Amino acid sequence: MALNYIWIGFLLVAFLVGLVKLIFLQDYDIFPEIVSSIFDMSRTGFELSIYLTGVMAFWLGIMKIGEAGGIIHFFSKLIKPFFSRLFPEIPDDHPATASIIMNFSANMLGLDNAATPLGLKAMQELQDLNPVKDVASNAQIMFLCLNASGLSIIPLTILIDRSVVGASNPTDVFLPILIATSVSTITALIIVSLYQKIKLFDKVVLMYMGGFLIFLIGLITYFSSLPQDKLLVISSVASNLIIFIVIIGFVILGFVKKINVYEAFIDGAKEGFGIAVKIIPYLIAILVAVGVFRASGALDYIIQGISGFVSMVGLNTDFVQALPTALMKPLSGTAARGLNLEVMKTFGADSFVGRLSCIFRGAAETTFYIMAVYFGSVNIKKTRYSVPAALMADLAGILAGIFIAYLFFY
Repeated sequence: MALNYIWIGFLLVAFLVGLVKLIFLQDYDIFPEIVSSIFDMSRTGFELSIYLTGVMAFWLGIMKIGEAGGIIHFFSKLIKPFFSRLFPEIPDDHPATASIIMNFSANMLGLDNAATPLGLKAMQELQDLNPVKDVASNAQIMFLCLNASGLSIIPLTILIDRSVVGASNPTDVFLPILIATSVSTITALIIVSLYQKIKLFDKVVLMYMGGFLIFLIGLITYFSSLPQDKLLVISSVASNLIIFIVIIGFVILGFVKKINVYEAFIDGAKEGFGIAVKIIPYLIAILVAVGVFRASGALDYIIQGISGFVSMVGLNTDFVQALPTALMKPLSGTAARGLNLEVMKTFGADSFVGRLSCIFRGAAETTFYIMAVYFGSVNIKKTRYSVPAALMADLAGILAGIFIAYLFFY
């Protein structure tokens, strides 16, 4: 229901802004631009779906091998105490546990191509446990909000983009991004836990979260000690090596367990096509709404309004120039990347605004895209409190990003 209102809102606001521009500013190009964006984003949505079909087929095939080889049981035992408290609806040794873990791992390593199909697999398995098929379950909401919070340990594409546009130290945003995205994820966990009455002060939850925090601090310390050229090389090699080790590990384990690895892969890959077909209309719907909203200039007016308000209350307005990236990221990752590159080229990659734009880009995920694709893949119509919870996590990441940027770079 929330996505329904958001979708209508984007289209209606775009129409009204376009009408105002046409009547009062005599901008005769505005509606051709809006209509052009409809066709462009429709094509983009379909092209993304076609691309995703192949990626999903591969990764669901690998997951099927892992399931048949017993890796699901291993992952379930490893994380069971923590997951049993965050996801009480998931039974012991259920395949959803491993899919969720693999999805989170791929996200943290910045491997979006692997994360999406694994996330869709997890959502499908959670849907099998969902008693009311058109209403999002507690487990689905927890998974989606944590996913949409965008926790990424290695923001590789951002570091590469900074290097391409000539940043003197491309990796100087690494630590601020890690802090901002961690704030976003912790906020998502707390908000959803409050909605679902999950006890976060349980000693098991605190132990796992404390262990993760120690691991995170150790990782930050290690990467912070590396020179920029080594950090880029090590993070790139490590990310891709880990994911390939997972693939080979699943295959070898399946072979050792004497299962037909090839047939298991084919069975899993077939599932990818069915899920991909379901995604297409949902993906096109949200991308078209985002496209017309942006083409109308409504986003520009929002930025101008925020700038005026911040100036009026006497606060520093330097961060406002980077806000388009923050506001666009929940809507479109590609558009946020384009805005981020535009900001770095305009103001300089080493400017305060350029660095803050990078932090915004890494602080959260494409929330509406994830909701449209993940919920759409299982035909969820009623998303309950997932939209406000995810957006509050995004807001926490943005506010943390502003504070950290002023602390580190101003």
